Amino acid sequence: MRIALLEDDMSQTDLLAHWLRTAGHHIRAFEQGADLLLALGQESFDAVLLDWNLPELSGIDVLREIRQRLRATVPVIFYTAHDQEEDVVRALKAGADDYLVKPARRMELLARLESVTRRGRRVQLESQIFELGVFRVDLQTRSILRGNEPVELTTKDFDLAALLLSNVGQLLSRKYLHQAVWGRNVVLSSRTLDTHVSRVRNRLKLTPEYGWQLAAVYGYGYRLQQLIESASRPREEEPKGP
Repeated sequence: MRIALLEDDMSQTDLLAHWLRTAGHHIRAFEQGADLLLALGQESFDAVLLDWNLPELSGIDVLREIRQRLRATVPVIFYTAHDQEEDVVRALKAGADDYLVKPARRMELLARLESVTRRGRRVQLESQIFELGVFRVDLQTRSILRGNEPVELTTKDFDLAALLLSNVGQLLSRKYLHQAVWGRNVVLSSRTLDTHVSRVRNRLKLTPEYGWQLAAVYGYGYRLQQLIESASRPREEEPKGP
């Protein structure tokens, strides 16, 4: 998993990073809440670990920004010295998925991380159908409708399209897309992802004239954006005047 860690105590950062990397996770550490929020708007993480007492933005302020401004559903765990019941309740009501009081035990931290990420995956699986603009995505039948017309997609193209449509506005790294669609142990040529993205863009008409933009971010990955909500229908589908 890719985990973002917000902690201004370097000894704590080193300890947690060691625990998590030993368990096979990838860690990106931040000392400032603003830097974490910027990264969350540009990158993909499987979970976030937050301290409470931080310079400038506190952990609870960062959490509110994640849930209210970024509208991100990434699982968030507080890892803090705040041990009062009202603090726990405040964090959970603000959108935290779990709460750990320092000092935590290694195995407990890893188990809590696995629990919140598994819970998030289960919620996603339970939401078998979602709609976005003219698109209707059915994860169970593995089909996508554009308007009322089915879009013909290969297995991998469907996986990629569903992933992009469920992360509109998010910058998804090439590595994340590779692993999510093809798996961690599959080696791909550098052009494979680009070819599939191009095909998905053409098949779903994810272009500015239809109100969408599926753009490459040089050296990093791809981002799908809905340019104008009302323009998400293609012109030929707009109702004609009398």
